Amino acid sequence: SETTEFIGAEHILARRAATPEVHDRIFEIVHRYEKALQLVGEEVREGNPSPGNKAGGLSTIEEKSLGCMYKAGTSPFTGALAYSEQLPIDKKGLYFMDTPGQDIDSITGMVAGGATVIIFSTGRGTPTGSPIAPVIKITGNKLTYANMIDNIDVDASPLIYGTKTIEELGQELLKLTQEVACGKQTKAESLGYTEMAIARVCNFV
Repeated sequence: SETTEFIGAEHILARRAATPEVHDRIFEIVHRYEKALQLVGEEVREGNPSPGNKAGGLSTIEEKSLGCMYKAGTSPFTGALAYSEQLPIDKKGLYFMDTPGQDIDSITGMVAGGATVIIFSTGRGTPTGSPIAPVIKITGNKLTYANMIDNIDVDASPLIYGTKTIEELGQELLKLTQEVACGKQTKAESLGYTEMAIARVCNFV
């Protein structure tokens, strides 16, 4: 999700499209977003990265977007969905959803589309939760985890420092996700964080 997070590297994401239709849809989503901002006199490629991103060490929107690409793994994209569009029940795979870059609006769109558990990666940290689906927050930044241990569920920094493998961390995250799906509270749930925001209302045929 979060369209603004990959603008500047959309051509890399589009290469992973499973079909020409998905490839074209990814570019269509980016162009729609840019045009919508231009209508109010804004330019997304000039306004990013945000001050918080810069404070975290990012220098350009392209650098930020490459990080987004890395977080998205290597699997082909089965589809690209509009905001809050429901996932097809007959087509499994990796999907991108066109959501704003705001955490809460993004999560609301994914939940409306059928997500029942959200795994939210964060570098700078966020207390975000949801009133509908549990939100598991994961960070690879050990300082963020130390400063927000009451808010972040998973510390993935051991991978960076060589004390755990990605396979070990993956199994731990899978186990936690299963436990949360069976009723274990996330940090956001235990703190009562249940934010919701709807970015836009969509009509589907």
